Amino acid sequence: MPVRSAYEYALIRIVPRVERGEQINAGVILFCRERRFLAARLKVDAARLRALAPELDIESLREQLGHIPIICAGGRSSGPVGTMPAHERFRWLTAPRSAIVQPSSVHVGLCTDPALALDRLFAQLVGTNP
Repeated sequence: MPVRSAYEYALIRIVPRVERGEQINAGVILFCRERRFLAARLKVDAARLRALAPELDIESLREQLGHIPIICAGGRSSGPVGTMPAHERFRWLTAPRSAIVQPSSVHVGLCTDPALALDRLFAQLVGTNP
């Protein structure tokens, strides 16, 4: 039987009008310390977002979300945060904030393959349709 490893994950949510609290799941960040894995899958559902907030700048939002996988990958090209160890980058990415892009609380699970767990969570919680 394959060895399972603990992982942590958080949803990335878009809250177009923070004062209303309406949100759309836009991605998942998954961290597995044992497997040295930190990655994110993201999707912008422009039609749903426009229904909640027609004035929202979708391209600016896409650009902002685009930084998340870069920070997950780490390295100097991802700025000062990218030079931190993976567990610190995960904590930085999932720190509570009051902004349009917000992480959920952190949840835990067990998996044999963190990349497959990320794919499963993304399909289940965000959806696979572009």
